Amino acid sequence: MNTPALQFTPGSLVRARGREWIVQPGSVAPLLRLRPLSGGEDEGAVIHAGLEPDIGSAQFPAPDPAQEGSQHDAILLADALRMALRRGAGPFRCFGNISVEPRTYQLVPLLMALRQDPVRLLIADDVGIGKTIEAALIARELYDRGEIQRMAVLCPPHLVEQWVRELNERFHIPAVAVTASSAARLERGLPIGDSIFHAHAFTVVSLDYIKSDRHRHDFIRACPEFVIVDEAHTCVSTGQARQQRFELLREISADAERHLVLLTATPHSGDQEAFYSLLALLKRDFAQFATASGALKETLREQLAQHFVQRRRPDIDEWQDGSVFPQRETTEITYKLTGQWDQFFQDVLDYCRDVTQRAGDDARRQRLSFWGTLALMRCVASSPAAAVQALQTRLLAEQVDNAPDEVLQTLFDGSEDHLDEDDVAPAADTGDPALHALLAQARALAGEADDPKLRLLHKHLKQLIADGFNPVVFCRYIATANYLREHLDGKFRGVTVDVVTGEFPSEERERRVEALGEADRRLLIATDCLSEGVNLQQHLDAVVHYDLSWNPTRHEQREGRVDRFGQPSPKVRATLMYGANNPVDGAVLQVILRKAEKIRKELGVPVPLPDDDHTLTQALMKAVMLRSERAGGPQQAFDFDQFEEARELDVRWTSLAEKAKTNRTVFAQRRLRPSDVLPEWERMKAVLGDSEDVRRFTTEAMSRLGAGLLFRPRRGATAPLTALPRVLRERLEAAGLEGDIGIDFTQPPAPRCRYVSRSHPLVSTLADELLERAVSGETRDNQQLATLGRIGVWRSPAVQAVTTVLLLRLRHQITTTRSGRSSVLLVEEALPVAWQGRANPAKVQGDQLLAWLQAPASGNLPEPVRQREMHSVLTLLDERRDALEAIADAQAERLLADHRRVREAADARGRYKVDALKPVDVIAAFVLMPGAGA
Repeated sequence: MNTPALQFTPGSLVRARGREWIVQPGSVAPLLRLRPLSGGEDEGAVIHAGLEPDIGSAQFPAPDPAQEGSQHDAILLADALRMALRRGAGPFRCFGNISVEPRTYQLVPLLMALRQDPVRLLIADDVGIGKTIEAALIARELYDRGEIQRMAVLCPPHLVEQWVRELNERFHIPAVAVTASSAARLERGLPIGDSIFHAHAFTVVSLDYIKSDRHRHDFIRACPEFVIVDEAHTCVSTGQARQQRFELLREISADAERHLVLLTATPHSGDQEAFYSLLALLKRDFAQFATASGALKETLREQLAQHFVQRRRPDIDEWQDGSVFPQRETTEITYKLTGQWDQFFQDVLDYCRDVTQRAGDDARRQRLSFWGTLALMRCVASSPAAAVQALQTRLLAEQVDNAPDEVLQTLFDGSEDHLDEDDVAPAADTGDPALHALLAQARALAGEADDPKLRLLHKHLKQLIADGFNPVVFCRYIATANYLREHLDGKFRGVTVDVVTGEFPSEERERRVEALGEADRRLLIATDCLSEGVNLQQHLDAVVHYDLSWNPTRHEQREGRVDRFGQPSPKVRATLMYGANNPVDGAVLQVILRKAEKIRKELGVPVPLPDDDHTLTQALMKAVMLRSERAGGPQQAFDFDQFEEARELDVRWTSLAEKAKTNRTVFAQRRLRPSDVLPEWERMKAVLGDSEDVRRFTTEAMSRLGAGLLFRPRRGATAPLTALPRVLRERLEAAGLEGDIGIDFTQPPAPRCRYVSRSHPLVSTLADELLERAVSGETRDNQQLATLGRIGVWRSPAVQAVTTVLLLRLRHQITTTRSGRSSVLLVEEALPVAWQGRANPAKVQGDQLLAWLQAPASGNLPEPVRQREMHSVLTLLDERRDALEAIADAQAERLLADHRRVREAADARGRYKVDALKPVDVIAAFVLMPGAGA
């Protein structure tokens, strides 16, 4: 069969297989990539123009007066048109494809990114401000602009699953996790020599997996054009693992065309070398900061301001963005060691002093005895269960000699690199027979009767729960967390209790947190495996520090899990627990935590403890143990400032804080202000609709389809999907939605409800279906009421002259030419236009047109009059076809100006052209007649 070759350019309309399609970019004759003119994105097809029996050019159908629409049809159709647009015309392309409504301050990194080519950004906003959202917005925007096709997120292993979920659910980016456990499965079936990172366009990669030489070289070979690095500060400090990570980032950044976004809440807390290493990844010239002065340094600062954004929470206030963050209420509660617990603690102190003194001058024996006693002290301060675990675990001299760093890691609260594995109680058994007596004492102390710390926690939790809070209790050790679960489960009526520790893989931790969130009242007990990066704000709103961390930034990280963007509660609580007569708690509190808090208040950001090798902390604890005495609880009289070790730590920390303060002044940025961002944001909300528009549309659409929403005060709404027509149920089931589901239109959503934005599958499916039925004029499943009329007439008090309101869908083709290569992007926009008056009608555009449609009708018109007016509109459309095309051309020019305005840095590297695709799609036409009528 010889079929004439048909040539269709991207954006043109064709008819094939009984429906209309839009030809997509990437079509190469004779193969055509098609998307339905109306319908879901997942209904696209690729067809062979020469083999299709009935394929030809198509015209968008004109409205049919035989299917007259009411004012309710007009409002619902206008909303459906806006909600169906997911290839937005600008100035931001991505807003139609995300399930989150960003705050205006979160658009600053996006605007900064769009003024760069390639994008190189260091986003260093405070904990909880929303760095994940800011980075993902950039990725989604560049993807929707056609500037990137692949992306990778590199992050610590405990954050992989969270990133995958955020990208999939909030940004509709189908990312896959690449970890040590998943890589083999992903590689299975790939052609020899192919890479995971070629086969999967969007990946979230564990830094621990990818840092090795073998995996690093494969990643660099197939590295995507856009890379996000979360917790970037963990890649530029000391240690072999971090050196491997830095080498990876250095190779990634070496490609001058690659987009790179670095995320960290602690970019330069006094560590100059680490900070300059980060900056050099953005631009090699920034390495000169280490030695630059005078004019060169000022020039570098000016350049850095384009690549570096850092906001503290007070900086967000100027955006007047509403109540973004909750109010944090902090308190401290103390317990006192008494009775058998006091006796046990003093016996432990006596043993520690004795064994340390007996070590004499033998350096090896000193290390073994000190590390064993320090492990015992930490576990005793945590819980009887942790003490028992430590006393039952043998600390061998070989461990101390061969792997001292691993031993130290379990003793001290080190870096976030080891959060998944350092909550196991350290070994304290050195083979000393005296430990057997201590073990027996520890076993006898379990339970509230003899454990004043547990007793105080129970009392405090009862008050928190009575005040309406859902707490998370952070412990240092797995043994302590399980001990608390055993003794607290069932103690609070109607409260579900669960525990999450490092003994669970990251996927199981996520599952347990989500399962706990289904309960009405919740109590979570966790170790520090959940203290960084994991979002708990949807389900929990109070933090109790059951064990003091020896790493002061860990406390802020714990509280940042609930005190962050998206917390629905207006208040969060944070409680610090410690032993009033415990010298170890006293040293940590006074020397470490109080100092850290003072610095944080003065600078507005935390400064890490300057003790990476733990030598100062070891010396401090050794001094505490050796100088502690039994009589009269002398630890209450301890003046820790008199300790030489405490003074040395203070001097070093103060110096580091001064450097951090200087850095914040030197690198203060001239960041974008609200006036730079708000106009673009308000314009996009007007084009695409806000959360109230989504609520109105979803409510009306579900009602029109016979599945009205059931609203509940402050608890969202129930959407009965089972009552929808079969074709809609099938499409929603394919998107993972079935049955009766809880939904909410505000963020964060009500408990057990899903946040529904304009890009949520429910909204997009409803919009596509109603729009397709209106355009085709067909009914399905005998749902006649669901067909929206595209033309209608009524009297309106909103107009003073006969007004024809047109709902237009404009399609534009954006051609980008860069380095001799051209790419084509199709975008769409919904545009209401009105003509007022009979003779020489005047054109009107603006937001007021939708308000005119929504103004309550003031009277009815006889059917002959309505039919006459509708046919007059069709005649008017034929007569003013050129005027409609002129509107499309004007919008194309505006779109080109928008593109150049926000992508100004790209002008030097490429050329841009925007063409309006014609004829214009007239979705609907409604005539508003002035006067009250009858």
